[in-house]
Amino acid sequence: MTDAALDNHPYRILVVDDDPAQLRLAAATLAQPKYRITEAVDGQQALAWLQGADFDCVLLDRLMPVLDGYAVLRHVRQDMGEALLPIIMVTAYGDSGDAIDEALRLGATDFIRKPYDPLELAARVDAAVAHKRLTDQLEDAESILFAQARMAEARDRHTGDHVARVTYNAVLFGRFLGLPANDLVALRRGAVLHDIGKLGIPDAILLKPGKLTPEEWAVMETHTIIGERLISGMRRMHQAAEIILSHHERWDGNGYPNKLEGEAIPHLARIFQLVDIHDALTYERPYKTELPTEEVARILRQEADQGWRDPDLTRAFLDLLSSRPENLIPHREQMEDLGLSIFRDIQRTGALTWGQTMDSSSS
Repeated sequence: MTDAALDNHPYRILVVDDDPAQLRLAAATLAQPKYRITEAVDGQQALAWLQGADFDCVLLDRLMPVLDGYAVLRHVRQDMGEALLPIIMVTAYGDSGDAIDEALRLGATDFIRKPYDPLELAARVDAAVAHKRLTDQLEDAESILFAQARMAEARDRHTGDHVARVTYNAVLFGRFLGLPANDLVALRRGAVLHDIGKLGIPDAILLKPGKLTPEEWAVMETHTIIGERLISGMRRMHQAAEIILSHHERWDGNGYPNKLEGEAIPHLARIFQLVDIHDALTYERPYKTELPTEEVARILRQEADQGWRDPDLTRAFLDLLSSRPENLIPHREQMEDLGLSIFRDIQRTGALTWGQTMDSSSS
């Protein structure tokens, strides 16, 4: 086995079965050094392990006293919120298709019947743990990427919690519009990452206190292209990349960077754009004071009339703004997003602290 392969091992497997013979068989089949086995003899013991340790896969017997496999599965998926942990349900030879259907309905990843072939068990577990490790890597990469978006925001001390607010409000507006779950996920990602391209903008331009020259604006506008390029290689981020690239396009075709017009502008970018503008108008910036809700609504309506914004989406957003204005002013505890905890850790270590940066530059 190569060093690279050993880096991914051992896989941590929780085997749950009240039959000692089955526990011995699983342990013999899923042997070290590739696997590290933890045994639980009933459902309660299994839940205790799952509360205190991380596993790559659970091999879960369906029929057990006190707390059966169904109850464990239901608790893991619903109460613990572990949606991605692979759980292979072990069913008896004579179990009906209904038993298997119920296990899958409750969130089992796969099933295997007793008595199982050791090679089949190993193959099913291998497939499950490989998927789990890949998912973990994607989540880690996504969290780091979102933390970088926070860093981009922190470079501009005037934006405050802008990213957190627009992320919350983008999902709120998306739900108001009845968007499907996958679009809400993309909208959330795009909102968090929409200004990540500002990492590539020179401080002399990004942090300039006065008005930008036309040449400086041309550089500033490239943040949409830089941001899109940063994440374009991630397939799951395709829709988020569209938001990043196109959230400054205008309905009349006079936006940037590609001067897209009307429905050629991606739908989610048009949705996010209204949330972004609402936030810019609602909160104080160096060049403006905060505006009341009535004035924000007037400006949004005027921009739609001028042909700058999608008229239908603007009407929908104004409906939300007029009916639930307080919902668009999120409380701090509502504004958590992926990457924020990592960003705060970075701040605590002093790797990215605006005050320290400014002190050192002024001394």
